[in-house]
Amino acid sequence: MFFYTFVRKVEIEEITMNKELVERFLKYVSFDTQSSEENETQCPSTDKQFELAKYLKQELEGLGLQDVEMDEHAYVYATLPANTDAEVPTIGFIAHMDTSPDCSGADIKPRIIEGYDGSDIVLNEAQNIVTGVKQFPELKDHVGEDLIVTDGTTLLGADDKAGIAEIVTAMTYLQAHPEVKHGKIRVAFNPDEEIGAGAHLFDVEKFGCQWAYTMDGGEVGELEYENFNAAAAKIVVKGRNVHPGYAKNKMINACIVASEFAMEMPQNERPEKTDGYEGFYHLTSMKGTVEEASLSYIIRDHNSQMFKMRKQVLLDIAERINGRYGQGVVTVELKDQYYNMLTQLEDKPHITDIAKKAIEEACGFCTVVPIRGGTDGAQLSFKGLPCPNIFAGGLNFHGRNEFVSVQNMEKAMMTVVNICRITAENKG
Repeated sequence: MFFYTFVRKVEIEEITMNKELVERFLKYVSFDTQSSEENETQCPSTDKQFELAKYLKQELEGLGLQDVEMDEHAYVYATLPANTDAEVPTIGFIAHMDTSPDCSGADIKPRIIEGYDGSDIVLNEAQNIVTGVKQFPELKDHVGEDLIVTDGTTLLGADDKAGIAEIVTAMTYLQAHPEVKHGKIRVAFNPDEEIGAGAHLFDVEKFGCQWAYTMDGGEVGELEYENFNAAAAKIVVKGRNVHPGYAKNKMINACIVASEFAMEMPQNERPEKTDGYEGFYHLTSMKGTVEEASLSYIIRDHNSQMFKMRKQVLLDIAERINGRYGQGVVTVELKDQYYNMLTQLEDKPHITDIAKKAIEEACGFCTVVPIRGGTDGAQLSFKGLPCPNIFAGGLNFHGRNEFVSVQNMEKAMMTVVNICRITAENKG
């Protein structure tokens, strides 16, 4: 009888915690926190990110965390005090509040599909919006799970509100289970990750951790501590507008020149043609008139020498085109965004070893993969806070076909708990 009662108590606790996790996530995605690439002088880039930051501050205070603070740029910090007298390193967990500028994050209407059966998911019948298994074969890996999807008119926001929900729920789990010993735990939630600025004003000194983890990855069981070196490029073309009836040998059509630039770029080194460790050039926007046109690219490569070479490719193309049209017609502005965090973690294997063990305990396996992108952790690692990235459970980020598995969110939450426990057991 005692054993049965104990098992039932554990089951009830798990159900309660899982319900809390899902409800917390659904609350977070109700906030429109889309960041903007058009506002480079303000942080956060959109005022609406403050609304979720204020809510998180109040929630963390209500949960009894200490040192809860929201600064003037919407960065939220808090502390879960240690429950052991042992000397344990202070570690942290980080997630970002903003959603991608690529797809609307307003008025999100999530829906839970219980026990997904493996068929195509009709998101919006009226608009014929479907997440099909043929286009998204990763769905087959989640048969039987409970999937949270959108109504097809917005993204979901699992990137990275799933990470926030997992971290906060892990803190409540540790509060409810004092038998799980842990050191001082710091949590932080920041704006503007999706536009590459999330770590710019992150106060590493105030955070006060020896290392941290971002909960901002995708598929269950994944650990990432290699990421792209990243740069942004803006190409500006200055044309010469002349009445088209008298334009011969006089007009320089900036739109045509911009198109020539795009066609001279390596055509097989685009995102849709690469994977794994392969780098790429990604044309993110193209606009203009006869008088002036512009192209925006992002440049990515894991290898530092290849990264340097890729940037030179754009300068070489500009030089060739200027040779045809005249100096100054095409200018290239390059701006490095972040670098491969592996260089900052190679001599600190305990940080990734703890994460691997924690993930294996939660999921039964751990898959180490390179990030085909970047996280705040990459920039933070170069600011003195080593910070690998852990799965949050969502897939198909930045679009209307985004979804997250409830069961995988639970495993991510338990990964956070496991890291806290293992760090204390190993004393770092």
